[in-house]
Amino acid sequence: MRATLSHCLSPIRSGLLAGTLACLGLAPALAAPASGPPEVGVGQVTKLPLPRYASLKTDRVNLREGPSKDHRTLWVFQRAGLPVEIVAEFETWRRIRDSEGTEGWVLHSLLSGRRTAIVSTPPGPDKAATTSLRDRAEDGAGEEARLQAGVIGSVKTCTGAWCRLIVPLPQKRGDVDGYIRQDRLWGVYPNETVQ
Repeated sequence: MRATLSHCLSPIRSGLLAGTLACLGLAPALAAPASGPPEVGVGQVTKLPLPRYASLKTDRVNLREGPSKDHRTLWVFQRAGLPVEIVAEFETWRRIRDSEGTEGWVLHSLLSGRRTAIVSTPPGPDKAATTSLRDRAEDGAGEEARLQAGVIGSVKTCTGAWCRLIVPLPQKRGDVDGYIRQDRLWGVYPNETVQ
């Protein structure tokens, strides 16, 4: 089976006064994610590792500039299953970072521990290139699908080099199940094993 998959990944961004927020130290970080493993701490609320990956539970999640509903909504994510990185905790709020490096606060009840990942843009000049989802965890194995950057799948396992990813097929019954190089995903750390 061979398919090319594409998904929309654009959050609605609402009026952000970048200059003012930057002066206040509240501007979202837009830097590219780090390439190496992050420094690990422990969340004061959950006692779970920080940072850690999670996913959005619903298809409408307000990203706020601070940890309360009194804080302004910076933008709205409209994609259940979108992977995010939890970088801080405060009471029932979690500070998250998306794949573009943007940060803000969301209620913990809008997050899921289900691991998902986004196929990243391939290295090199051809940004429209696709990435192979293989039938085995090895280069040269048969292709199950060709995935475009921005496709989201459920992470089942990772070895540190390859991840087993399940991706829903649009307009068809069932999913495509295969293996992708771990360094082609945002939503798992380099060399991380997922059981």
